[in-house]
Amino acid sequence: MPITIPQGFQKLKENLEITTLQETTTSERQQNIRDALKNDLNVRDSFLAGSYRRNTMIAPLSEADIDIFVILGSEYFKQDGQAILLDKVKQVLRKTYPKTPDISRNGQAVTIVFSDFRVDVVPAFFRQGGGYLIPDTILKRWISTDPKIHIDVWAKANKMHNGYLVPLIKMMKCWNQAHSAPLRSFHLESLVIQILNNVTISDYPSGIRYVFDKARTQIQYAVVDPAGYGGDIGAYLDTKDKKDNAINRIKTAYERAYDAERLNSAGDIQHAYDKWRLIFGDYFPAYG
Repeated sequence: MPITIPQGFQKLKENLEITTLQETTTSERQQNIRDALKNDLNVRDSFLAGSYRRNTMIAPLSEADIDIFVILGSEYFKQDGQAILLDKVKQVLRKTYPKTPDISRNGQAVTIVFSDFRVDVVPAFFRQGGGYLIPDTILKRWISTDPKIHIDVWAKANKMHNGYLVPLIKMMKCWNQAHSAPLRSFHLESLVIQILNNVTISDYPSGIRYVFDKARTQIQYAVVDPAGYGGDIGAYLDTKDKKDNAINRIKTAYERAYDAERLNSAGDIQHAYDKWRLIFGDYFPAYG
């Protein structure tokens, strides 16, 4: 049983890992979806994207999203056709999965909810000058992005941090999930990378506390897409209430992390564990 803070964080890290069996299941499912789309649509390319490919997906798989980018022929593109496009993709998927009750349009994707995990199918088009255009049905616009660049940026950043960055991102996502997800996953990941740029991660407790500390301020400002296409990926925090909620939750987490480090320094490891469990929930082990 864990009785030191490093042991506690090692167990947290292990608890957030997706198992090999789960990876096999996701691989088979996503390939079936890609094949189904090719049968009815002019698919120019398709690939896995999102946290699965950035290696930042966290357990449990039942609460995770597998993102599939599907690059379609230009004949499906209309300047104001974001919702029409998602409805077309939804219709095609319904043919293959007629018994799956929950297939819905979800902002930028069509989401299929299986019993064990969700899949987000993101239709896209090749963008002139590079990258891709994806629909945003909420703001009725086309978003320029490139998930392949994201994968490369995350991998290089993790290497620069000697492998500590990806586990720390997963821990931050665990906090977010445990506290009603005030931040969208990609926004949070990008924010962490931005905060830790040119910063050395000495250990997970101090790294987590540092991110919460800086995030209290940085969450108030734009976070540009790391793929280099501009725009604020935190634009969904578009009201004072949404932003204040995120700031307050980050502030509370920072205070708990600060207290946990203080208690550990004073030799009160058990109560330090209690503070970390308030941040991460049951994914952080109980003491002893």
